[in-house]
Amino acid sequence: MAAEANLGGDASPPNNNKARKPDADDAAKIGGGHRKLSLVPLIFLIFFEVAGGPYGAEPAVQSAGPLYALLGFLIFPFIWAIPEALVTAELSTAMPGNGGFVLWADRAFGPLSGSLMGTWKYVSGAINGAAFPALCADYLARVVPAVADGRPRVATIVTFNVALSVLNYTGLSVVGWTAVGLGLASLSPFLLMSGIALPKIRPHRWGGVAQEKDWKLFFNTLFWNLNYWDSVSTMAGEVDRPGKTMPKALVSAVSMTSLGYLLPLMAATGAIDAPPEEWGNGFFADAAGRIAGPWLKYWIEVGAVLSSIGLYSATLSSAAFQLLGMADLGLLPRAFAVRAPVFNTPWVSIVATAAITMGMSFFSFNNIVAAANFLYSLGMLLEFAAFIWLRIKRPEMARPYRVPGRLPSAVVLCLVPSAFLVFVMAIAGWKVYAISAAFTAGGLGVYYLMRFCKARGWLNFGTGQEGVVYYQHQDSSRNAGLV
Repeated sequence: MAAEANLGGDASPPNNNKARKPDADDAAKIGGGHRKLSLVPLIFLIFFEVAGGPYGAEPAVQSAGPLYALLGFLIFPFIWAIPEALVTAELSTAMPGNGGFVLWADRAFGPLSGSLMGTWKYVSGAINGAAFPALCADYLARVVPAVADGRPRVATIVTFNVALSVLNYTGLSVVGWTAVGLGLASLSPFLLMSGIALPKIRPHRWGGVAQEKDWKLFFNTLFWNLNYWDSVSTMAGEVDRPGKTMPKALVSAVSMTSLGYLLPLMAATGAIDAPPEEWGNGFFADAAGRIAGPWLKYWIEVGAVLSSIGLYSATLSSAAFQLLGMADLGLLPRAFAVRAPVFNTPWVSIVATAAITMGMSFFSFNNIVAAANFLYSLGMLLEFAAFIWLRIKRPEMARPYRVPGRLPSAVVLCLVPSAFLVFVMAIAGWKVYAISAAFTAGGLGVYYLMRFCKARGWLNFGTGQEGVVYYQHQDSSRNAGLV
């Protein structure tokens, strides 16, 4: 996008032939006059990119007992979720364009790093998203047994995928406000359960521990339920006034997500006597039935379906706008940045991502899911490195939100979550290493193939400048506003 483009919306034309320098509000207008994401829908989109409710937290109790599960969901946000959210807030407001972490790695270390980051995070997100259509079919099968297998199951997964792809096509504002409704509907039964459980809670039950602890399952459960905070960064160019909105949304989402896990766990583990072995996936519904009756059990099961819808929709949005951002950087063909004429959404990227996730939905791939977590960890290590390096390389870059402290504090902020990432990667098996190496090799192959096609003129690529925005104070004389 040319620097002389009118990014100011209703602003008056510049005088004396001197172009006005764009600020964060200007960055938010890139891509046309379509409606931008405001604070409330952005909070719920982040919520669904990370959690979608306490569904899936049960194995933390099963693997270690109530005491460690409560401590884990109390402490882990401080050592993982908050650092990742803070890094996301600083970098996504400093460079409020689409692509997020791909853009950060590209600007810190060059296009090869950006492309590898894109591969790692996209594969991880696509595999993670592929679980939700199948999960929705599994929950529906409890009510309608006919969809448990065969053609009805296939039809359910395809319908789920197509319907939410159409929803994403209509725009992020629609997706965001849909997420608000889905979030309230999926969280409300847990709020009711917590209130009804209050007089039945016996605090001594919170001190229970499992006789045989599975620490690998415990830490993987915490990690799986509290990661992907940076996914919202791929849509930063679609956010209204990102310099102010993104930090507020991230703080609110971290608080809502943490309490959304902790309060139901406290209520259920404190109100009923259930050994840790019973706490498998889906046990929250059984716990609600014991606390309040079958009606609340069924409501939580319905809430699980609604949560799956929100999780898939948010994941699809993030992945599609990541492809758009990579096309803006010239890492993928320009076709992935093509927007729909009415809704201004990246329809090619939406269709491509939906097709990939739908294909994966029909397979059982435990090792590939573990590899996706490994690739996500690689991407996060590169993301933390980009955060530190940009503090060193670009100290003058305007940052509407800046993580408090100087460089040593920033390094310390990243050390603890990085150590945890290394731990998660170290306990992975050789199959995970092999699959992750194959995906990484594939990512390298895609990068060099794109370079070859660009050099030969076989595909149409962007210049690497479109849509790439740096935050710029209007009164600052440093940095280029658009590069």
